[in-house]
Amino acid sequence: MDPALLREREAFKKRAIATPVVENRKKKEVVVDEVKKKPRPPPKASAATSKIDATNYKHMTGSSQYKFSVLAKIVKHLKTLHQDGADYALSLEDILDQTNQLDMGMKIRHWLKTEALGSNPKIETTQDGRYQFKPPYKVRDRKGLLKLLRQTDLKGYGGILLEDIQESLPNHEKVLKLLDKEIVYITRPVDKKKILFYNDKTALMPIDDEFQKLWRSVPVDGIDDIKIEEYLTHQGIRSMQDTSQKVLPSKLKRKAAPKKRTFKKPRDNEHLKEILEEYE
Repeated sequence: MDPALLREREAFKKRAIATPVVENRKKKEVVVDEVKKKPRPPPKASAATSKIDATNYKHMTGSSQYKFSVLAKIVKHLKTLHQDGADYALSLEDILDQTNQLDMGMKIRHWLKTEALGSNPKIETTQDGRYQFKPPYKVRDRKGLLKLLRQTDLKGYGGILLEDIQESLPNHEKVLKLLDKEIVYITRPVDKKKILFYNDKTALMPIDDEFQKLWRSVPVDGIDDIKIEEYLTHQGIRSMQDTSQKVLPSKLKRKAAPKKRTFKKPRDNEHLKEILEEYE
């Protein structure tokens, strides 16, 4: 081989080794690193998590618990005004002024006006945008309470809870004392709450003292109607036989009428058709 060519080949190798080479891989890695270094935006709170639940506000922290404490204070103030005899509605500014909450922020004011006060079952909103306490019954005085008890008794609805009357009737202690002879109090054994009934004097009738003593001397605690009926039947008394629940007998299934058997002619045996016609 020509020695001149060999010298040129060796010189070309040296120049190729001395020349620096830039690879594209480093650029890709730099771009990937820049993407990784960019901060990700915080996830947006969903509507389900941002919605406030009024049932568990006591377990909330921060602004949510403060919101509902403000709402509870407003409801209590309106209830006190109603029980004292106030029959007028108040604006939101007047309520906040009377409850010493004028330093409240605009965000909570907007929540009270647009959501909390309008949807609260204890607050009634008037047409001009004012608020007042919403009692269980529209009763203002002694005559109204007596009419309510009489109508409840005539319609067969039973009695009314004492706590509902205390919320609805202004100055309820004074009114209940005046109507002491017109009302009968019964304590419910389940929760020990008192229930008011109308004392219908037309249903009163004189009962002999001896009969009352006999009636009260018979212990019936812990005995149901079935056991009482069995005891009376054993003693020859059948006056309670129509008061117990009757057990209706189960319906008897009717037997289906037997179906008339029909002789089916063979379909494929056409060659026996003449013989079958002779037997029919």
